[in-house]
Amino acid sequence: MSPDGCPVRPPPRRTCPPGGSLDAARAAGADAVHPGYGFLSENADFARAVVAAGLTWVGPPPAAIAAMGSKIEAKKLMAAAGVPVLPELDPERASGGDLPLLVKASAGGGGRGMRVVRDLAELDDAVAAARREAESAFGDPAVFCEPLLENARHIEVQILADAHGTVWALGERECSIQRRHQKIVEEAPSPAVGAGLRDELCRAAVDAARAIGYAGAGTVEFMLAPDGRFYFLEVNTRLQVEHPVTECVHGVDLVRWQIDIAEGARLPDAPPEPRGHAIEVRLYAEDPAADWRPASGVLHTFEVPGVDAAFAVPASFGLRLDAGVESGSVVGVHYDPMLAKLIAWGPTRDAAARRLAAGLRGARIHGPATNRDLLVRILEERSFLAGDTDTGYLDRVGVDVLAAPLADADAVRTSALAAALAARGGAGGGAGAGRAAVRVAQRCGRGAAQVVRRPGRDGRRRLRPGP
Repeated sequence: MSPDGCPVRPPPRRTCPPGGSLDAARAAGADAVHPGYGFLSENADFARAVVAAGLTWVGPPPAAIAAMGSKIEAKKLMAAAGVPVLPELDPERASGGDLPLLVKASAGGGGRGMRVVRDLAELDDAVAAARREAESAFGDPAVFCEPLLENARHIEVQILADAHGTVWALGERECSIQRRHQKIVEEAPSPAVGAGLRDELCRAAVDAARAIGYAGAGTVEFMLAPDGRFYFLEVNTRLQVEHPVTECVHGVDLVRWQIDIAEGARLPDAPPEPRGHAIEVRLYAEDPAADWRPASGVLHTFEVPGVDAAFAVPASFGLRLDAGVESGSVVGVHYDPMLAKLIAWGPTRDAAARRLAAGLRGARIHGPATNRDLLVRILEERSFLAGDTDTGYLDRVGVDVLAAPLADADAVRTSALAAALAARGGAGGGAGAGRAAVRVAQRCGRGAAQVVRRPGRDGRRRLRPGP
């Protein structure tokens, strides 16, 4: 059940049916629908259905969503508007000189329906596999091929437009650190973008928005090649998961602006000036060391000390937490395994990275495995701190290195002892056992802040301490 009492059910194979969302809106007495950043946020038919039902659609015009719904057609529109694009390649005519290639689904996003091809002998199978995944995820099997840019950066520009002709470009975000083509660390501004390149990126993003009559919040995504040239990827016609870093740096409430623009509000002529640096990490219930295997179960404890704001920009530089869980939540298997987003905003990039790493280290997370240790190691890793990141970062540094537990052997043993004493107290050992467990945990410090229960091969629960 949602907080307002509307039923929330496991989704079907592709997406939730739009009719169910409209029924829920009517039952709640709503007069507007904000689609969040799930599949329905980029569903032009759903947007049209909301408008047809007499409700206000908090998003871009359905025609703009439809125009960007096919990446194949979107690239043609952008090329006509003068936005740089990569050439589209016909899989049947590809040659060895075209390698490496990237096979991409025309619809959807989130890394679904994407395959890297480095050998022509693998191309047919890659195209077939991408089509199957695209059909399953988005209901559209169309795919296309384009050159794979090696050692490139994923750079995106936040746009905000009203219905009166004003379009803002709120700077760029760096989103290059990805697993399975999905972002896990994002920051604003990018350490690789100077003033001249920023102006070019923002100008291209505004041109893209104007070419499709955009209104509301959206993101224009680019690939930045090592030689400094950039190329259009797609327009996300919705709010992005990583929007908090832009909100922090520019001091804006993008969701508030989405609602105001849907009501007909005008943007000021120019956006607010940026201030400081913000970095976001996505905390997932998954095990990076086990090929990113999603985890599920009861989240017994979820506490992040030192948070300055939740779902809002801190009053000054600080730590922001946007969490979808709390202590006692059940992490299921029907939805994305992201538990929360933790964002640090500081006067400099180094300051933001230090604050974010400290916040993650101090978090108490007991339950399913998470990627917390990997995130801390990224934030403290030398090449990341130097701003030397691209889409091959995880492969270059090594997931095995980054996913190594932060807790040392002593912390592992002490955490196991503390957990055993706590279990004894809960099973009738009395308050004395519980107090003993607390004393043991305190003695080993942060190394015992997390005890993750994981099933062994025999099905029994094992204890794996974390920091």
